[in-house]
Amino acid sequence: MTAFSPRTVTRGYGVYRPVLPVTSPRNPDRMVYTGDADGRCEIFTWDRSSGRGRQLTDRPHGTLLCAIDGDEAVWWFDEDRGGSGGWRTQDFDGGPDRPALLDVPCGRPAGLALTERGTVAVGIRGSEAFSVHLGRRGGRGTPVLRTTDSATLCDLAPDGGLLAVTGPAHSARAVTLLTPDGSTAAVLSGTRERTWALGFAPAPTPPPGPRGASGHTLLLVMRERAGRYHLGVWSPGAGLELLPWCSFDTETTARWYPGPGSARVLLRQDRHGRSRLFTADLERGRLTPVPTPEGSILAASPTAGGDVHYIWTDAVTVPRAMSLSGAPLPGQSQWRAARFGHRRDLWTPGPDGPVHTFVTTPADRPGPYPLVLLVHGGPADHDRDAYDPMVQTLVGSGLAVARVNYRGSTGYGPRWRSAYSEGVGHTQVADLVRVRADLLERGIGRPGAVGLCGTSWGGYLTLLAMGTRPGLWDVGVAVKPLADCATAFRHSTPALQALDTSLFGGTPDEAPGAYAHASPSSYAAAIRSPLLVVAARRDAKCPPEQIEAYLAVLRAGGVPHEVMWLDSGHDGYDGADHLAVIRRSLAFLGGGLPSGPDEAEPPPSPERR
Repeated sequence: MTAFSPRTVTRGYGVYRPVLPVTSPRNPDRMVYTGDADGRCEIFTWDRSSGRGRQLTDRPHGTLLCAIDGDEAVWWFDEDRGGSGGWRTQDFDGGPDRPALLDVPCGRPAGLALTERGTVAVGIRGSEAFSVHLGRRGGRGTPVLRTTDSATLCDLAPDGGLLAVTGPAHSARAVTLLTPDGSTAAVLSGTRERTWALGFAPAPTPPPGPRGASGHTLLLVMRERAGRYHLGVWSPGAGLELLPWCSFDTETTARWYPGPGSARVLLRQDRHGRSRLFTADLERGRLTPVPTPEGSILAASPTAGGDVHYIWTDAVTVPRAMSLSGAPLPGQSQWRAARFGHRRDLWTPGPDGPVHTFVTTPADRPGPYPLVLLVHGGPADHDRDAYDPMVQTLVGSGLAVARVNYRGSTGYGPRWRSAYSEGVGHTQVADLVRVRADLLERGIGRPGAVGLCGTSWGGYLTLLAMGTRPGLWDVGVAVKPLADCATAFRHSTPALQALDTSLFGGTPDEAPGAYAHASPSSYAAAIRSPLLVVAARRDAKCPPEQIEAYLAVLRAGGVPHEVMWLDSGHDGYDGADHLAVIRRSLAFLGGGLPSGPDEAEPPPSPERR
């Protein structure tokens, strides 16, 4: 469920969260999307055939998630400022809104699956457990599963006979198939080969290969094997079959084309900071490239009739929703943002292979330049050939910007993704240090004027680099960072606790040395340069308790720093908060870098994670 959502904020500036509209399974002209409402994300409907649209939700802190079922009822997640709530529904053409399923506890959204027959499944992540509930819209939700393990609802089979629940891809229960009474029908382990479930075929489908022509319930699966990502299908009785003709050297995701008996799949591959689309015909065993412009595709969705909707961007173009057919899509941005600078790819030698960096330099002056390493979040993410407001504003102010796809980033294959040879965090910092030296040696960066800026995991690496290599950085900005690893674990979500357990080889009680070695708080007292920490009081991913623990170390060590607190969660749906953070960050970076930027107004762009 996706929607394109421009976020307009005060004084005509905006921050964009680019996502796709959700199309009615009954009528492809009727769509639901998340759009702008005076600087907030809210849910809208749009009928392409008539051109009519309306705003469906209106809540003080915004609404993000939406879907539409086979009866054209719109689903939207009604959450409080802390991210907890439940699903509600309203008819596409209007009327009262109602609880979607009764007797489902409040919590964070953890999966929604709708079938054309009216059966629905809802995944909810509470403070103590994850649960799945099955029912029909407006009726009571019957609990199917309750577990304290890290899990997410992936999908519900079209006939309602099987549910797919995913755990960590490397776990013994990477994919669990459940019957409606909660019994386990099958389990796919990822302990030897990481495994992901991607969704059930829209209707019983002839399986690929020589299994016969009768229809089967098919689950689309991706499995990592021998350094590649292999598409496969699972069906009851036959189990998992990988397709030898459909494998990729970097991360790839897939979605079924809608329609009865469809055996076609749309694949999106992220490779070296750019994207490619393919169509896989499972009956013919054929993989066909889908023509799209060079750059990054942030999301792609096939529609009935064979069209494909996608969000496209490159380094100088604001993300926009497009379709292969050229058909119009709702929620389009009217921004015409200024374009600054020249962008090029840089590859820096490293112990596990070359490190890829997108470098953008001012077009109106010669180097060397004051330099900012803009560090991406994740860790399972990467920087793309994509428009970024911080890049454009910093470069327009005379700085060079480097976006480094350090070891651990996606888009460069399984070996790169799992390379942590120097320890969690320290491996990534080592790559930032190598790229910094390369940029100075090439005359791009200016010695004595190098800063770091990152959000979430990127904020974590900013803090760790500032503390472990204090002589290399002249200013740092960490937005909603992981700052104290052990404290974060104790106040985090089950999903993030599972990630930490995998990264560090256990819990803080089981591996205290590993947590201490990777934690920025262990090195905070060594920081020498100006530091800005931006934190959120309702952040469940990088909780405020661990920020407070880190700040206590800074104060005890007499380290000069500034703090900006937000009354929001890790993401937030109010554009004014995002604009305030960007302005404060730009001003702080400008104060810490010689010939740095004055406070500048950021152009619109997609959010960073």
